[in-house]
Amino acid sequence: MTFRTHTALAACLVLAVTAGPIAATPALAASPSAVSATASASGPDAEALRAAIAGLPDADATAALVRVAGADGSWRGSSGVAEIRSGSKALEQGRFRAGSTTKVFTAAVVLQLAAEHRIDLSAPVQDYLPDLLPGHPPVTVRQLLNHTSGLQEAHDDRTFEEAYQHRFDTVTPQQLVSASAARPQEFAPGTQQHYVGINYTLLGLLIEKTTGSSYEHQVSQRILRPLGLNQSSFPGTDPNIGGPHNHGYQAVERPDGTTELRDVTSWNVTDVWATGNLISTTADLERFLKALFRGQVVPEEQLEEMFTVPKDILLYGSDKPAEYSAGLTRFTLEDGTVGWGKTGGLYGYNTAILADEDLTRTLVYSVNSTNARGQNMNNVVGRIITAAFTC
Repeated sequence: MTFRTHTALAACLVLAVTAGPIAATPALAASPSAVSATASASGPDAEALRAAIAGLPDADATAALVRVAGADGSWRGSSGVAEIRSGSKALEQGRFRAGSTTKVFTAAVVLQLAAEHRIDLSAPVQDYLPDLLPGHPPVTVRQLLNHTSGLQEAHDDRTFEEAYQHRFDTVTPQQLVSASAARPQEFAPGTQQHYVGINYTLLGLLIEKTTGSSYEHQVSQRILRPLGLNQSSFPGTDPNIGGPHNHGYQAVERPDGTTELRDVTSWNVTDVWATGNLISTTADLERFLKALFRGQVVPEEQLEEMFTVPKDILLYGSDKPAEYSAGLTRFTLEDGTVGWGKTGGLYGYNTAILADEDLTRTLVYSVNSTNARGQNMNNVVGRIITAAFTC
């Protein structure tokens, strides 16, 4: 199986990583590390995967952690450094910010509650949270799950420097919803599809209202503990990543045209809460991905929501068909195989969980991209995905 093109893949997976060259700092150039890998006797293309993450750190990434598995075997590897100044080897089991892959966990809990008849996916979210969207037309829970609500994001994107200056601020989900509610709908609910995080902020509040306990508690009790995802957690307002981890860096251009790699590991990410606040490892995310697709997390009837993209709906502002389901994104392999997964990007960290529906091949990666919230595909990410889905 091979991907059709990197361009098509970037469009399908919305891989928010840069592809542009960046001049390395002396510390970056002086700290190369070898690839550490473990493979089964047969299976994924170990040579291609090893090559995909060789030579780190480089201008695109300081470290990469990769796990590939499937019906024909498995491969896992790591490359790069845990910290630029020391040049210490990247930690294969290091924790990282999972970013928007958190949304899959959020969607799974909502679908569990639907299976328990505590949430009606066809009901307006205003029935459960009547005070949060004043003046807006009814938006169903399902429309939040598949990004057809028409709600606008709470705020326009800030520059990196603007975000960096506020990196220790605490933001509440209620503040985010209020900011979004003050903006007009982009389109009538259910008529187009636009991926926005505020949909999942509302779903986090819906979980809390329905269960009477915190979002974090519900995800932990329903998913993390039953699956033994012992290295996964929610940091709350703590800006640090607890436990062993690889540092994240953002490439910042200095006034003289040279590039600084700024450490962005410590960051209060309450502004992404139920949309991207999870801390995890590649091993934990791989276990979650397999259990989810096997029907061990969400009952079969509700799991179908995760593999159903709205029909006859276009992506907002384009002529492309919808590609988001409840929590997942649909992509297509060159041989016509349909795959599903989720990517995530927070400063310093790019993450993905990807698989075809029958788990013939799965991929989980964490790449410490130097421009993790850029608009184009990161070179390291592109190589990893191509190598993982080539056989």
